[in-house]
Amino acid sequence: MIKSPTQTFDASAELLGRALGANDVAGVSRVLQALDLAETLEQLERLSTIQRALAYRTLSKDRALEVFERLDAALRADLVSGLQEADVAEVFAQLSPDDRVALLDELPASVAHRLISGLDERERALTSTVLGYPQRSVGRFMSPEFVTTHPMLTVRETFARVRAHLDDAESVYTIPVTDGGRHLVGVVSLRDVLRAEESQLVADIMKTPMSVPATLDAEHAARYCADAKVLVLPIVDAEDRLVGILTVDDALVILEEAESEDAARSGGTEPLRRPYLATPVGSIVRARVVWLLVLALGATLTVQVIGAFEATLEQQVVLSLFIPLLIGTGGNTGNQAATTITRALALGDVRPRDVFKVFAREVRVGAFLGLLLGALGFAIASIAFTVPIGLVIGLTLLGVCTMAASIGGLMPLLGKAVKADPAVFSNPFISTFVDATGLVIYFLIATSILGL
Repeated sequence: MIKSPTQTFDASAELLGRALGANDVAGVSRVLQALDLAETLEQLERLSTIQRALAYRTLSKDRALEVFERLDAALRADLVSGLQEADVAEVFAQLSPDDRVALLDELPASVAHRLISGLDERERALTSTVLGYPQRSVGRFMSPEFVTTHPMLTVRETFARVRAHLDDAESVYTIPVTDGGRHLVGVVSLRDVLRAEESQLVADIMKTPMSVPATLDAEHAARYCADAKVLVLPIVDAEDRLVGILTVDDALVILEEAESEDAARSGGTEPLRRPYLATPVGSIVRARVVWLLVLALGATLTVQVIGAFEATLEQQVVLSLFIPLLIGTGGNTGNQAATTITRALALGDVRPRDVFKVFAREVRVGAFLGLLLGALGFAIASIAFTVPIGLVIGLTLLGVCTMAASIGGLMPLLGKAVKADPAVFSNPFISTFVDATGLVIYFLIATSILGL
């Protein structure tokens, strides 16, 4: 009988847990040796900091380096504190410059300084180049290790360059073409190099390059790389000189982190920056509590609106039965619009200057939704209660859906315009705002129709 991946994972996790609980180092080593790289990473990410350091020490030298390179930067920092300094220095020296920088950002300044000082002159210079760019710029994620060619070099000479840098270049599948001043003038793929005649000049087979400045936001650069469907995106400085490359795998990591960040903030929390089971409980509490406090304060608006219309509710108690339905529908409608526009912003489908187009579209969407839900609400409330009550519910659903969709579409654009994360202006704040505004619409309509 063939075991499923889940059964294999659970069995390995149980064996690893037993070995760690018994301080059986040999047992831990046997369990991890039987796993491939992806399975090893999954198991290590589920362990506590102390257990992870113990398990990591049992890995072979080559596998330890592979695992360290693939771990999240925060987990690497945890490992650094649990390993001997000599072991850390050896692994640190084997990392690529961009991976080193990601680790250094998670470490105390004194530890970071010691690690950089232990590098040889070449590796220290490469790492310092990446460190010199702003935190969220693509320069922090690029690799300064690449192979280039020149327009006047032959295919034979270019291929020789590639072979000479197979061990240290981040990627050789797309080769930037630079002039004597390191200015980017083209790109040539390894496929084209292999296909061309050896005596042919690079100038005859190179293509117009796509590039981005090193100071560009990393998410924007990664999105450009993904949209262009290129394996390597050249990174240039202000004078259009080549300073690094962004590979497609690094671009995907950037986009994955951005997606996780947006999803967390849309749900009213901060991103954890590390796997859930590897995150301390205190960190999870801190990620959530601030937003809960902000939203709790915002919810007092709803209480104040209900208090202001207390006399209306006393005359028609039945109105209170529909409050959860109306504020829930409004919140859901606004969240749908906000999520759609936030995603469209991330993909580049819309920009802040499209605010009027988005507003006009969301007004129509909200009105159509309001008509559908309002007609249903009118029919049900009229049958269960009275026609005037049904009319109040129907018109309120029409007004609330139109308002919520419009506000939900505008808020992410407002966030983008003021240089804030659109997700922060998304679901949490919209729910609070729509709840209070929806109740005002509800009671005003009820007061008008029922003559209260």
